Amino acid sequence: MGAVVVYGATGHTGRFVVAELLARGIPTVVSGRNAARLAELAAEWGEVEVRAASVDDPASLDRALDGAAAVVNCAGPFAVTAGPVIEAAARAGIPYVDVAAEIEANAGTFAEYADAGTTVVPAMAFFGGLGDLLVTAAMGEWTAADEVHVAYGLSSWHPTAGTRVAGAVSHERRAGRRVRYSGGVLEYHDDKASEEDWDFPEPLGRRAVIAEFSMADVVTVPSHLDVPEVRTYMAVEAARDLADADTPAPTAVDDDRRSDQTFVVDVVVRAGDVVRRATARGQDIYAVTAPLAVEAVQRILAGKTRTTGVASAGAMFDAADFLQALAPHVVVELPS
Repeated sequence: MGAVVVYGATGHTGRFVVAELLARGIPTVVSGRNAARLAELAAEWGEVEVRAASVDDPASLDRALDGAAAVVNCAGPFAVTAGPVIEAAARAGIPYVDVAAEIEANAGTFAEYADAGTTVVPAMAFFGGLGDLLVTAAMGEWTAADEVHVAYGLSSWHPTAGTRVAGAVSHERRAGRRVRYSGGVLEYHDDKASEEDWDFPEPLGRRAVIAEFSMADVVTVPSHLDVPEVRTYMAVEAARDLADADTPAPTAVDDDRRSDQTFVVDVVVRAGDVVRRATARGQDIYAVTAPLAVEAVQRILAGKTRTTGVASAGAMFDAADFLQALAPHVVVELPS
């Protein structure tokens, strides 16, 4: 396999992705704007090549992707980086994967790069990718459903600097409004957030959640499934952490640099009177993004895909098989 370029390799999630590539024995090129920081981390990583590049300089991106097999974009805000890196990947004739959680950036990728001429998988991360895989696996043979609900039971949420910047960009792009997917379209609105209870599987149990706490799933799921209502929810504790400007960044508690944050993603799909459920459990939403993105790259390069062009995780891959391949990073329960 040729080398995989990680753009944004010095960031919190980018470092997890580099570590996952190296753990799988995949040749890795680290890229981004800060050449000095790249070189510093490369000394720790060992077997990586450094190619500094900036999204403001297409020629530098072309040099970074020269001879590569694929690129994983981990550099937010993706409203700024996705387009230039997708276009560079298209010029290089290689697949593009990113870990964007920004709703507008992902919607823009689907709308603007359908004819990019290469494989593009946006939101191949905890938000957007994992939920889409769970929904697709839960639906099984169904091609349509009446409602999809994705509830996030996070024990806490210590956001990275990148998460805060991306959130600020999204907030500005939607002029402070909230967003939901209802009636088959993305709707921007000024309704106040509300709380309700969600019955998570044990040991989490019944928890208060913020209703219509919309994440990238409202873009990825309806991009390929006929579902008019996609609603996402967030545990109140995690939402409060995110809203608090004083909440510190994640702190590593193990040798893999994971934080002590745990999560349960609980998906409920309804078609008529039939309800199906799928869940995933794990540790650290940023760390678990790495096996999601790297598994995607390996499957694309091995030809284990179900479509071409721009597609979400559930459309591009065999969802149930992909989820099972995430063990031991993610423990998954699917409908029998």
